[in-house]
Amino acid sequence: MVKTRKNQPVVTALAASHPAVVPVVSALSEETVPEKAPASESCAPSTSDEADVSRPVRVYADGIFDLFHFGHAKALEQAKRLFPNTHLIVGCCNDALTHQYKGKTVLSEDERYESLRHCRWVDEVVKDAPWVLDIEFINKHKIDFVTHDALPYSDASGQANDVYDFVKKLGKFKETQRTDGVSTSDIILRIIKDYNDYVMRNLKRGYSRKELGLSFVKEKQIRGKQAMKQLSDRMRDQRVQVADRVRKHVAAARILPKVDMEKNVKEFAAGVEQLVDRIVSGELGVDLAQNADKYVSGFIRQFEDGYSKLEQAVRTRFLTRGRRAKAAKAPKIVKTAMKKKGKSLLRKSTSITEAILSRGE
Repeated sequence: MVKTRKNQPVVTALAASHPAVVPVVSALSEETVPEKAPASESCAPSTSDEADVSRPVRVYADGIFDLFHFGHAKALEQAKRLFPNTHLIVGCCNDALTHQYKGKTVLSEDERYESLRHCRWVDEVVKDAPWVLDIEFINKHKIDFVTHDALPYSDASGQANDVYDFVKKLGKFKETQRTDGVSTSDIILRIIKDYNDYVMRNLKRGYSRKELGLSFVKEKQIRGKQAMKQLSDRMRDQRVQVADRVRKHVAAARILPKVDMEKNVKEFAAGVEQLVDRIVSGELGVDLAQNADKYVSGFIRQFEDGYSKLEQAVRTRFLTRGRRAKAAKAPKIVKTAMKKKGKSLLRKSTSITEAILSRGE
């Protein structure tokens, strides 16, 4: 809306002296003036309250954040996305508080602070965060809301039953969801469970036993157990491969009953695995474990070579004879050879196993 104001005296004077310009002057004689806005639509500066509404919402999340993982990151992402414009402040407790109330951490406080700084959702990191929040801390950092999962977090310091109870009573608590299947405790448990594997991993990478906190005896025990574990796995693979190859050429031709083949393989496997279990448990000593690796490794080669020769003999026999001759004569000939070779291999395995066991005793 605009208001118009007509300059009638000026128009009258010009019309009297210059009749030709009357139409032009008449059109310009109406001066347009913007209408003043009503008081309610004034462009006056915003009040302090309106400025507070427009500023980013300051959201606070805290924790230990040891071995920072994607579960931590997803919780912080939820906090960051609570509002369209969020300033996420993350508090991290120092080593003294954490070790006192929760236990030893893997990462130091500085390493945990640095991990948080590199998270894309974090705008500000507060070092030496308190274990339990109070009104002074909230006012100091101008915190609007505090986030955590809804489960009560027991207060080991004894200040409250729930670390976030005070914030919940203030109405400043916002719930986030935990990520199932991952936590710092779970990661540490995995390492403990496969302790020997990780020790061997680092020994192979050049770390000394002193750097890993191992005694001489402990190092030898771990090396012995790992050697026998690898040996057991290798033997199992070899046994399956050889048995499959022999079964393919022999059992299919009905030279040796399948039951006998399975029985021989299982007996051999049971004897070797019993030996491995006794060595790994330490029953036969660490020294034997190291020497047994050489003995049984050699036996594996002999075992596979023997079966390879047997397999080759069976294949050659079938290739040099016709189908009829094979069906009539080969079964008896090869069956006899199979029994002799199988007994020979089993005798070798038994003698080597007994030799190792007697050495340990």
